Order: sequence, then C-alpha cells, then structure tokens
Amino acid sequence: MTSNGKFNLLTISEFDQWLRETCFNRKVQVIQNHHTKEPSYRSFTGSNHFDLLCGMEHYHVVERGFSEIAQNLTTFPDGTVALCRPLEKIPAGIKGANQAGICIENLGDFDSGRDTMTQAHRQAIIEVNALLCREFRLTPTTETIVYHHWYDLDTGRRTGGTGNTKSCPGTAFFGGNSVDAAQTGFIPEVLTALSAAIPAPLVTSALRSAMVNASLLNVRVEGRIDAPIVMKLQKGVLVQVYEDRNGWCRIHPAVQQWVCGDYLL
Repeated sequence: MTSNGKFNLLTISEFDQWLRETCFNRKVQVIQNHHTKEPSYRSFTGSNHFDLLCGMEHYHVVERGFSEIAQNLTTFPDGTVALCRPLEKIPAGIKGANQAGICIENLGDFDSGRDTMTQAHRQAIIEVNALLCREFRLTPTTETIVYHHWYDLDTGRRTGGTGNTKSCPGTAFFGGNSVDAAQTGFIPEVLTALSAAIPAPLVTSALRSAMVNASLLNVRVEGRIDAPIVMKLQKGVLVQVYEDRNGWCRIHPAVQQWVCGDYLL
C-alpha cells in the first residue's frame, strides 16, 4: 500500500487483506459502478494515480460543491484500486442509490469507440465487486450491483436507462450499460470471482449480538492481550460474536478479529 494524504493505493491482494482486517458499521446493499469519462486512459501515465485523485477531488469540491471526493473507491488501468472517500461514508455517486451504497469509479471512458479496457483493469473491476460482495454478504445480481445509467438524474428513480440518464459506466462496459448487458456480461464474471474469494467460514452463524462498552476497544488478530491490534471500535458499536474462547470474543465470521469479552454488553 502507498499513501498520499487521504488516498491509499493498493493492489487487489492488498485490498482483499484490507477488507478482511477492517470492521464496517454502515449497512451496504448496493455497489455502484461508474466510469470517470474524464480523466480517461490518455490522462493516465502509469504513475500519476494520486495527481488524478487530487484533481477529481478538487473538481468534486470546487465545481460540484461536495464535501470531498464523491467515490469510495477508484480503479486504474494498471489493476490497482484506491481508497478515496471512507467506506463508512455515504458516497455522492447515484441520486437515489447512495444511502446504502458504495461508489466505484473506474478510471476511463468506456463508451463505444473510446478507451479499450486493459486486461488488468478488467480483472480488477471484477474482483473489487466480488470482494465487496463477500465483505457485505451480497449476492451479485442487478439489484446489488448497479450502473449509473439505470437511474434518472432528476428524480433518482431507477428506470433501467430511460429518462434523463448518463451513459455511465459506458456503453461498452463489459458488453454494454443496459440491465440485460450487465446480467449477461458482468454479473457472471463477478459470481465466478466471488466463488474463488469466499473462504471456508470459521463459524456460519453468530452466537449473539453485543455492544462495545469501552471508550475504544482494541480488535486483535488473536484472543490474547499481546496480539497485534488491527483496529479500534468506539463505544456503542454493535458487533456479532461468532466464538467465545477464554474471555475473548471473535467478531468476524471468516477472519481472526478478537476483542476482550469484558468490554462487551
């Protein structure tokens, strides 16, 4: 992982690990797919990821009046993915689909006759969608993975592509930007990647729900006081307990994330 200010640039394997080690409290039901259009592939030099991200944020703040960059994630032609607006924050991606959404901007112009998606980029887009489905326990369908083109810009209603819409994520994005094109050209790719990304669960169902009762509660990679800390949870956060062991509680179904049970209610 490399960082520049608020932005973090990861390989897909690093993004996979980051998702496994991070606890999210926001309910996510929809993964939005967009293309930037501008900047396009011609703007990408192979090393100017952060310059492009800063430029996008400047546009979103100064020209659009947003509080920060609109998207949670950005994918690049070299197959990397950037963490942008925190995933815990609602994006400014699709009117009508932001509240429980995550916004992915795929750098490039994927309308017909414009940028030709690199193989590395194609695979990254598929895997980012699959890994998010794994993390938020979503089944890839055209209800959980959506395109900007399917929503009316004025009303925010999902129309399937009629009304005042953008072509985003591009008329040539994985075979087209229609619902049918997504169903035949994109969703099967995500399903295949998801099947490879899902590990055997440690425990398939939670034992109970609990609330953090400490100002900051350390989450560790093992159930012991000297184990490395992967994150901290604030007081009042609700967690699911999947395993109790010697006073420690595992709070993730597929990853070793442990907290001291004395600080859970």
